[in-house]
Amino acid sequence: MTKPIDQTAMLSGLTKVQFIALMAMLMSINAISIDIMLPGLQEIGASLGVADENDRQYVISAYLFGMGFAQLFFGPLSDRFGRKAPLLAGLALYALCAVAIVFVPTFTALLFFRFLQGVGAAATRVVTVSIVRDVYGGRQMAEIMSLVMMVFMIVPVVAPSIGQLIMLFSEWHMIFVVIALFAMIVSTPVALRLRETLVPANRRAFTLSTILDGFRIVLTNRIALFYTLATSALLGGLFGFINSAQQILVGIYGLGIWFPAVFATFAGMMAVASFTNSRLVERFGMRALSHAALLGFALASFVWMVASLIGPLPLPLFVLLQAAAMFQFGLMAANFNAMAMEPLGHVAGTASSVLGFTQTIGGGFIGALVGQAFDGTVTPLAVGFSIVATLALVFVLIAEQGKLFKPHNPAG
Repeated sequence: MTKPIDQTAMLSGLTKVQFIALMAMLMSINAISIDIMLPGLQEIGASLGVADENDRQYVISAYLFGMGFAQLFFGPLSDRFGRKAPLLAGLALYALCAVAIVFVPTFTALLFFRFLQGVGAAATRVVTVSIVRDVYGGRQMAEIMSLVMMVFMIVPVVAPSIGQLIMLFSEWHMIFVVIALFAMIVSTPVALRLRETLVPANRRAFTLSTILDGFRIVLTNRIALFYTLATSALLGGLFGFINSAQQILVGIYGLGIWFPAVFATFAGMMAVASFTNSRLVERFGMRALSHAALLGFALASFVWMVASLIGPLPLPLFVLLQAAAMFQFGLMAANFNAMAMEPLGHVAGTASSVLGFTQTIGGGFIGALVGQAFDGTVTPLAVGFSIVATLALVFVLIAEQGKLFKPHNPAG
């Protein structure tokens, strides 16, 4: 009896498990770049003379904006020259900037290198999604992305604890040494094991007209555009929480060194949701799961907003409402991205870059607004979540022409 062909191994040079693990490690670079330093933001600010505590959030925002803008470059580049070379170049830039930050004399210099580090990290966001789309499509892509996201979500569970451990035995510079080493470790299997997944027939010329044409294809596709905008809104809520998490959990609730444990609860809910989605998406479809989750997210956010306006939230109630919202987010993220990418397989690199740019810049901008609105209470965050939930619902209704839960084809 002949063994069934392993599609993943044939196209990528890796087994399915190895493929998922490597894609998750690449995606997790962005999570670790943000979450590992949350326990050190206060010391970074104090060390480099940052007076306003809200300004410390720019350590995160600078990275996000660098990553967002650079995705416009890496997508078309990977459609022309393949996936591996741009990916390795981005990883190298990321690691070099992490090392440079160890020696910065000012907060401005740190933000400059964080921006450049985000530029390098853009390759991991764009090229990883492109590679998955090269190998899979439809519900299979949603299943693989859910498993990737599940592993990816484990990073926010452990990264703040690693950051806290570093802060207990060393100081904030060591955080950047650790993430530089992580990037070098991830680069090794990419260089030695990953096969080029872009077939020659799908290579596109790296010219301005070709790039603009790719952008036109993406921006004129209703499904791709509005699911991307919906994801941008949702990411705005997530980034707003990440920006202000240390101020809320340590400043308001006084958790101190227990901050990583509670933060891990929220990340863990997203990981559980991603795994749940990977098990159910083939049976129920991307739209049924993600649309139900979107309605649940909107409800949880509205209840949270009303409760916060009534009076100060006790820690258990805050954790319950935030965890409920994060679980719904985990059910939406992979599905929304898969639905946005599904009609764009022939321009996967450019599509991934436009989608990633819009999501990261849009989400980063909204997240910065939500984070900067912090006033010593959880109300700005709760109001922000309710607003982004409403925006996401509007965008999805436009994408689906007012009809939720109904797939356009058997793959949906």
